[in-house]
Formats: sequence, C-alpha cells, structure tokens
Amino acid sequence: MTTAALGSAGTWTTAAHAQAPASAAGKPVILVLGDSLSAEYGLKRGEGWVPLLEKRLAQQKIAATVVNASISGDTSSGGRARFPSLLTQHKPSLVVLELGANDALRGLPLADTESNLLQITKAAQAAGAKVLIVGIQVPPNYGGDYTRRFEAVFSKVAGATRSALVPFLLKGVADAPDALSLFQADRIHPTAAAQPQLLDNVWPELRKLLPK
Repeated sequence: MTTAALGSAGTWTTAAHAQAPASAAGKPVILVLGDSLSAEYGLKRGEGWVPLLEKRLAQQKIAATVVNASISGDTSSGGRARFPSLLTQHKPSLVVLELGANDALRGLPLADTESNLLQITKAAQAAGAKVLIVGIQVPPNYGGDYTRRFEAVFSKVAGATRSALVPFLLKGVADAPDALSLFQADRIHPTAAAQPQLLDNVWPELRKLLPK
C-alpha cells in the first residue's frame, strides 16, 4: 500500500541495513518482498508481522535469517525491478511474495500484476528458492467482477508455478466483527494488535517450506 494510503535462531535484517549477504551466517534466508503491509507502516519497529515471524522462529528453535525487503508503496512492477539484486545479495532459500495491493489501488492492469508476480516467482525458483505467495483482496466497492479477478491473480500464479499460497493476508482482520478497531485511522493499515493474526495466516504455509 502507499505511504499515504495502503501501502537467537533468527536474525532480523531490514533491506536498508542489509549490506552483506544474509546467507553469510550459514542459515537459510527467508526474504520477504512486500509493501507497507509487511513494512510496518504506522507501527513501531518490531511490531509488524515480519519481526514477529523472526521471534517465532527463535521460539521454535528454527535456524533462519529473516530479511525484510518490503517497501511501503511498492507495486508488483517495483518489486520485479529490484528483485534480481535482492536475489544476488541475499541468496534466499525462501521468498515470501506479498505484493499487488498497490497495483489495485492505482488501477493497474491485472494482466501486468499477474505477469510481474509470475516473473518474480520464476526468478526465485530458478535461483533455487521456494516461494510463498501471499494474497490480498480488495473491498467490494471495487465491483464484484474486479474483486473476483484480482483475488484470482494470486491463486493463478501459485498454480502455474506450483508455489505455496496464503489466500488472504488479512483474514480474521478485515472480515472480523470488530474489524474497524483492528485498523489504523486510515482504515487500510492493520494496527499492532492485528499483526499476530497476520503472522498466524502466513505461518502454516510458511512452516511447511522450512526445514523440519
């Protein structure tokens, strides 16, 4: 989502501070490529679902390095453009791909979003990384047809590449009875209180891709 709208066993590394390859420590690298939903927009450092993931890995004694390469406002095309250098720098074993929401907000062609996500996924797989695609949904005011076609983009890419899929990152938040209380004042970005639910949505599929 945009900055104006929506945009131990582990080591927490942000894209801005990760200069050396995170794989240098010998641990498998989990690279999160996302937008503001993964970049802690409007939250204090450490409150977002990605740093909570790092804590869960430590608690479960799963050796992995988490690199958060998420940028508020990023689109699928932006992620595609910067992904090659991230692959080279971090050499991830697992890529968590959480992009596409800003494409919808900007009214970008769904075919372009699908193509970008597909190319990112294929590039990751060609480099030997597993991919977890994290889906997002748009509100019904976008129209029923657009809402259905946008939601289908993520499952289509996952199916075409045989990748793991989280259908809806905000499940249990956007559709909760008290949904309004789980969002910041912009009614788009989840609050700190909602972040554990986001992690719980991602974790079951992510855990399957990690070493036993």
